[in-house]
Amino acid sequence: MTAAYTLYAKPGFASTTIERLCSEARISNRAFYECFGGREELLQALHERCVDESLAFVTKALQEAPDSLDGRVEAGIRAYVDFATADWRRARIMHLEVRRSGDVLTASRQRAISSFARLVEESSADFPSIVPPNRRLVALGAIGALQELLIEWLLAEDPPPKDELVEVAAHIFRRSLGGR
Repeated sequence: MTAAYTLYAKPGFASTTIERLCSEARISNRAFYECFGGREELLQALHERCVDESLAFVTKALQEAPDSLDGRVEAGIRAYVDFATADWRRARIMHLEVRRSGDVLTASRQRAISSFARLVEESSADFPSIVPPNRRLVALGAIGALQELLIEWLLAEDPPPKDELVEVAAHIFRRSLGGR
């Protein structure tokens, strides 16, 4: 898993063969296949681990956030951005390789997005008077915006500062959810 974490992030999933994974991990191909059905299954396991860890990190931040929509938005986004960007490999797997892998991670990606959308919906449910009627669609749109901001951070020659990512994403979420 450690070898895949680095190799799937760079040079990327498409460029990483099982032979290279096994060489990097110092295991035999047979040992690899005793654990995983193929490199796709390993990528899915890595992606799901990253998603589960980020969900736990964001959930904890939301539980400790001020009891206001703005407070929750700021805390949740800051936690997610901090978590995703703390390790460039995690950010690449969660935001680039998940898309570049084609159909391999479609179901895993959709489960992750649905989990985060539920988190946004639940966090905003205490504020029904200021949240739009279709929280799910608004949550999905705001999550998509945050993903694109993180892709920009990963790929830009001069990446925006993380605080600026948080500020812009919080602005998008607040406006989308009807906050100030």
